Amino acid sequence: QVQLVESGGGLVQAGGSLRLSCAASGRTFSSYAMGWFRQAPGKEREFVASIPRSAFSRDYAEFVEGRFTISRDNVKKTVHLQMNSLKPEDTAVYYCAAGTVSARISREYDYWGQGTQVTVSS
Repeated sequence: QVQLVESGGGLVQAGGSLRLSCAASGRTFSSYAMGWFRQAPGKEREFVASIPRSAFSRDYAEFVEGRFTISRDNVKKTVHLQMNSLKPEDTAVYYCAAGTVSARISREYDYWGQGTQVTVSS
């Protein structure tokens, strides 16, 4: 089992920035692909970004529109999501996930963090 803990969420005005962090413990972090998902009230969980264990590529949802950057540090066993130019529609609980492959669907991930709330005001 791998434990994931997100942090960095909060309240920010539209156009502002936040950096989410996910700290991993347990199995070797470098063995996993990592993803970020989000879920807003009344909405289903949706893919935000992912990065494979080798970090040779990255994948982003269309709504990111170049505003977010996912990164990982296999030494520190952390993954980050830098979010710039935030919009009110970005408001959601953001979840960090670990799995065997970098994918856009939640079922491909085996471990999940507890989530961190991001609220963007207009």
